[in-house]
Amino acid sequence: MINISKLYCDQVTPGDWLRYGVWQPQAQLGDGACESSPKPSALRLPRKASERRPIVVWNITRACNLKCVHCYNDSGTCKADDELSTKEAKVVLDDLAEFGVPSVLFSGGEPLMRPDLFELIGYAGEQGVRTVISTNGTLITTDVAKKIRQHGVSYVGISLDGVGEVNDKFRGVSGAFDRAVQGIKNCQDAGVRIGLRLTLTKRNIQDLESLFDFFEAENIERVCFYHFVPSGRGATIADEDLSLPQSRDAIETILARTKLFKQAGRKTDILTVDNHVDGVYVYLKLLKEDPARADKVWKLQTWNGGGMYSSGVGIGCIDFHGKVHPDQFWWHYDLGDVRKKPFSQIWMDTSDPLLRGLKERCKYLKGRCRVCKFLDACGGSLRVRADLYFGDPWAPDPACYLTDAEIGLDTERQAELIRVGEVFQMPD
Repeated sequence: MINISKLYCDQVTPGDWLRYGVWQPQAQLGDGACESSPKPSALRLPRKASERRPIVVWNITRACNLKCVHCYNDSGTCKADDELSTKEAKVVLDDLAEFGVPSVLFSGGEPLMRPDLFELIGYAGEQGVRTVISTNGTLITTDVAKKIRQHGVSYVGISLDGVGEVNDKFRGVSGAFDRAVQGIKNCQDAGVRIGLRLTLTKRNIQDLESLFDFFEAENIERVCFYHFVPSGRGATIADEDLSLPQSRDAIETILARTKLFKQAGRKTDILTVDNHVDGVYVYLKLLKEDPARADKVWKLQTWNGGGMYSSGVGIGCIDFHGKVHPDQFWWHYDLGDVRKKPFSQIWMDTSDPLLRGLKERCKYLKGRCRVCKFLDACGGSLRVRADLYFGDPWAPDPACYLTDAEIGLDTERQAELIRVGEVFQMPD
């Protein structure tokens, strides 16, 4: 994740301690409200990003009441026959707690369709594990919002991909937007911290300004813009991914509107996800606008390492079959099965070539990522996107929208890449 509010606007936000190795006693939320941020325990505050335990995205069920065209795991109306039972899930939670994961994100499908969700959330809380729900929001009634609050869920991420009909076309169900908005309001009324998750594609890029207007009108306190990854059902709309110039323009709009929020005194936390080059872009922009601030941002980003300490290190996934993956988009590659081996052991077993490579990726990167002068901050970005596009997890991330000149890929380095056979044709 690239925290635009933190990096570009110097805003104190929740999660700074984990993302950038800094802790603030209070984080600003909403319209000036504060969330007390107790200092993480010594065991969970990493000295460096490479030592972080993973945030675990747990796709707890396949069942879903919507039909999203870009679903990364092809969820549907029926649950998987081999979903983990309540008892099996609690064994996994015991292991995750002992392993010291900072958070478990219950996702799906639609996690609220799993009957024992709140039992599992309650159990996780008893083990000292921070819990998050990732949902489409349409099933959050007043009573559900109260249960979320009562069970101590720290955050609810609600997926939206546009305003009104734009969102409904994404979701494949008419009225999904209105029901999600009501779910947002129910959470706000119950005192539940919420945020929105949006995937950038050609279907909604023209809606960015309207989305920011919506965030302001509805007092949304956190928004994550995800760069598209063509995995699962999303592979069927791969041609709707943004072009590199469109991605760059989208980030410009996001930066501009975030800055306006800051100037207006709003504390909405704006982040981008799944393209660590966004952080480099912020740095380059600050070099022109505020060099002293740029230097501080560079230090934060090089501590974080971008993609270097994300997939396979700082984030992992358990799917609804019990299989473990380097992140939630890598379902075509299994690291192990929690029914056969604890997650903690699977995660630390570097005999698997992909997992070993992700933990030491600088040894394996190829092409323009390997020679990029910003590697320490970007970390090669999202490896699964390179694998899906080039069939090689160590190829350049095809979503990098920086030019060869910007990354320092001069004639000499280009000649080197040609000589060693590491030339990859990037998309337009």
